[in-house]
Amino acid sequence: MAIATNNLTATIQDYSQRLGADPCIVIENEYALWRTETLNISIRHDSNCPTGTVRHVGWEDPTASEFSQETDVNGLIWERFSAADQATEINNIWPGINYRPQDSKC
Repeated sequence: MAIATNNLTATIQDYSQRLGADPCIVIENEYALWRTETLNISIRHDSNCPTGTVRHVGWEDPTASEFSQETDVNGLIWERFSAADQATEINNIWPGINYRPQDSKC
């Protein structure tokens, strides 16, 4: 699940408490990602979406051969991706971050 926010710091604090874990990666003033055994959730400062808006949903699937997405009847984007696909997307959006899920704390 990917959620828009206009206050990354407060949202990181709130969600870390709710999830009982710190994010795997934080890109200051931009993005944070939590990966647990049961949940992959990210937050992003996105001026195109009202705070609290679900930007997209989907599945982290280790068997996914490539990133894919489709839009449902309500206009909601559903994604299917592996951890490596997600890392590639993060690294393409924020060059120089070099996020590698196998090296993160989650």
